[in-house]
Amino acid sequence: MTCVRSVRTLVRWCAACIGASLAADVAAQTYPNRPLRWVIPFPPGGGADSLARIVGQRAGEALGQPIVIDNRGGAGGNIAAEVAAKAAPDGHTLLQANVAHAISASLYGRLPYDLARDFAPVTQLASIPFVLTLNASVPATSLAELIALAKTKPGALNYASSGSGGPSHLAMELFKSMAGVNLRHIPYKGGGLAVPDVISGRVQALFMTVAVALPHVTAGRVRALGVTSARRVPSLPGIPTMAEAGIPGYEVTTWFGVMAPQGTPPRIVGKLHAVFTQALAEPDVRERVANQGFAIAGSSPREFAAFVNAELAKWAAVVKSSGAKVD
Repeated sequence: MTCVRSVRTLVRWCAACIGASLAADVAAQTYPNRPLRWVIPFPPGGGADSLARIVGQRAGEALGQPIVIDNRGGAGGNIAAEVAAKAAPDGHTLLQANVAHAISASLYGRLPYDLARDFAPVTQLASIPFVLTLNASVPATSLAELIALAKTKPGALNYASSGSGGPSHLAMELFKSMAGVNLRHIPYKGGGLAVPDVISGRVQALFMTVAVALPHVTAGRVRALGVTSARRVPSLPGIPTMAEAGIPGYEVTTWFGVMAPQGTPPRIVGKLHAVFTQALAEPDVRERVANQGFAIAGSSPREFAAFVNAELAKWAAVVKSSGAKVD
């Protein structure tokens, strides 16, 4: 009798699995059946928002359903991530993941989501590097000279950031660790507030994004010492990478990608990957994205997952060494 009950239980379990699989298959075949919501962890008007609108419009056209931008800024991207993590895993809600989410995993003592566990990577869209900029009065015209100056005067030089635990803060902490120097941190409430103070000399250094730095470097208001990407950027061809300038292995980018809630059927993830990478390949999209300083990626889900795991490990080490923490 016990054996019979066990067989019946096994049959019911197998039937449930088959039913769930068939339901997921049907859902994937009819997907999408309504507009998609793309949760963006920034307010409207910024570079991340523009990237989403440019790429999202074209991807939505390919899907046959509009992709509606849902701006949920604040808390280092964690508000947006929580909203997306709790959404139904049916491909109709997406998250624009970025480097801040990889940092938050170690920066915050407790989060209502897990970037690696609660999301299915779709593709990395693009990235934008920083430029290490100095006030023009600082007596250093190269990265090597800055390192030498900082070593002779530990703590005398200061640097601005967009806020404690933010990408520009931790980019400098990584530089300090790899170069063996000590600069004093002056956190601001946003990178836009820090830029005028670097230009005026109130603070000496700041990691600016390429798009922000370009006009100030061109006008001679600040001095650029190195870009944080693995390759030089076309808009600043004369500026070496940080690795070329003397910090081998240094690479930091503000990256952006697409993720879906974990449990989204693989066929839907595959369809999303196809339409987003197709959008990134279109000449007009590439031109508009490049004009905003972004380097296009378009990785596979597996490649993006590996990249995110590497970012989680890298920033965990930087957060630990810097002592940065947000509760």
